[in-house]
Amino acid sequence: MISNRLHIYNARIVTLSGVQEGSLIIEDGKIVDILPGSSLEIASSHESMDAEGCYVMPGLIDMHSDALEKEIQPRPNTFFPLHMSFFELEKKLAGCGVTTIYHSLSLADGVGVRDDAMVVDVIEHIVKLREERAMIHHRVHLRYEVTNLIGMSIVKNLIDTHQIDLLSIMDHTPGQGQFTEKDTYENYLLKTYGVRDEELRLMVETLKSNSKLIQWEQIREMVQHAIQHQIVVASHDDDTIAKVDQMIDYGVTISEFPINLTAAEYSHEQNLLVVVGSPNLVRGVSHSNNMKAIDAIKAGYSDAICSDYLPSSMLPAVFMLHEKEHMPLHQAVAMVTANPAAKLGISDQVGSIEKGKLADLVFVKLHHGYPLVHRTLVKGETIYYAKPFHSQAKEISYA
Repeated sequence: MISNRLHIYNARIVTLSGVQEGSLIIEDGKIVDILPGSSLEIASSHESMDAEGCYVMPGLIDMHSDALEKEIQPRPNTFFPLHMSFFELEKKLAGCGVTTIYHSLSLADGVGVRDDAMVVDVIEHIVKLREERAMIHHRVHLRYEVTNLIGMSIVKNLIDTHQIDLLSIMDHTPGQGQFTEKDTYENYLLKTYGVRDEELRLMVETLKSNSKLIQWEQIREMVQHAIQHQIVVASHDDDTIAKVDQMIDYGVTISEFPINLTAAEYSHEQNLLVVVGSPNLVRGVSHSNNMKAIDAIKAGYSDAICSDYLPSSMLPAVFMLHEKEHMPLHQAVAMVTANPAAKLGISDQVGSIEKGKLADLVFVKLHHGYPLVHRTLVKGETIYYAKPFHSQAKEISYA
């Protein structure tokens, strides 16, 4: 049997230790060798691919993305078919360099795409479609809102049927966490779902009422149940040391979007993977007026970046850290590849350019300092390729 071999040359390879000029040998979808230099002397049995001097880095891993929700429901009360949303988003993700996506779906306030029944339907579609046809690796990140009292049984069923890959625990009760300021939660419901007047008042009252009925010991048991099924569990919007301690006691190993530096620092000290959002990094501010992501990174408290809701912001965030904050490129890249992969338990397959790992690769060119995806490979196969017709435009390169 003749193996499928590919030689990628003229590449600036971003490894775990730095950037090196060289070549990659891909065989049957995996990396089998990393060679120094850019020699064109290849065996006749090899297919060749010129990286054209691009940075070649591991495919991006987006461990928290609401993008599918936005694709399904781009505006309040406006829904599109699930299969259409899945396939159209997949193309966008490939163009952003994302090769592994954790679709974040919320058993939350029961509105729109976050209605319990619809969440289950979306998850079933993801599981089905990723097995039938997929360009990238699709995983399910289920977000459980602690005030969704009837949703706990749904979570347990999804765990038992092996339909989720990551679980996070959320508490969006007004007055703490993300919604500390007056009316912020109400404004969120109004802007996102178009909920207003009597319906809005009823939702807020129900949320506050349910918050008094939360059975925290049952949530702890649910987290432990997930862990027993090899599902990683994260906390969400931690704002106090006490809350971080509570989540650690439950078995959480990831802290998503800590509200302030105190929570970020303590989570990091307790060996949680602290995750910040790339939109926050690119914009330089939190959309909820909480902690600036760059402050946590500069202080050394955060080691991972996710897209939150905008996958196209991940790559610019990486190069912003490299160019503006002078972080070595391989360290910035690790925040969207190796670091999340290690905590999510998938580093044996993806997250770094090493022998034996899947050839999930992204070729990046800089245009006036802005990173553009030139090519994306999954298991050594090109799933995205961009060839601008203004090909004579001079590129700005940063060694």
